[in-house]
Amino acid sequence: MMMNKQFSQACENNKRSILNILTKVFSNTKHVLEIGSGTGQHAVFFGQQLPHLTWQTSDLPINHLGINAWLDEAVLTNVQRPIIVDLDKTWPIPNHNLPVDGIYTANTLHIISWPLVVKFFEAIAKNLTTGANVCIYGPFNYQGKFTSGSNADFELWLKDRDINSGIRDIEAILLLANTAGLNLIDDHSMPANNRLLVFSKI
Repeated sequence: MMMNKQFSQACENNKRSILNILTKVFSNTKHVLEIGSGTGQHAVFFGQQLPHLTWQTSDLPINHLGINAWLDEAVLTNVQRPIIVDLDKTWPIPNHNLPVDGIYTANTLHIISWPLVVKFFEAIAKNLTTGANVCIYGPFNYQGKFTSGSNADFELWLKDRDINSGIRDIEAILLLANTAGLNLIDDHSMPANNRLLVFSKI
């Protein structure tokens, strides 16, 4: 199983900066659903550092083996095996005793297509209850402009990989969030020209 363990240097680089914020945002949260767990590194690290949380991993099936490899090594009782979340379909919100009162996603909105970004927020509107917190990490443009030259280069790489991907305009994201009943609490500046958006469901 360990040979299937994937590693992301970006996750390693940003995990502590993100944790500093999640520690406060999720202080009264019980059950977080992570959308797009990727390698599983964030889930393991945050699960270790925030033991009061039940952390539900999720991703497309192709990534489950790698996520499970990290979970097998960490042996954490509060981090759950990945479920399938396909943003193009209805979210299967886990049926646990604890309702989902937190959503976390990192480096997803610029990878998926814009129609899936819209569906992401539509699902939040349907599934989250009042007071739930939503944390979204990644790069964003402001007033239609890149925040750095490296982000402009990253956009070219994204488009070459998938023409439907790309760094999203914060104004468009906030409009979708508002429609989904989300109130922006904080917009944190993060390392490597990223942001961490914190919303509360109203």
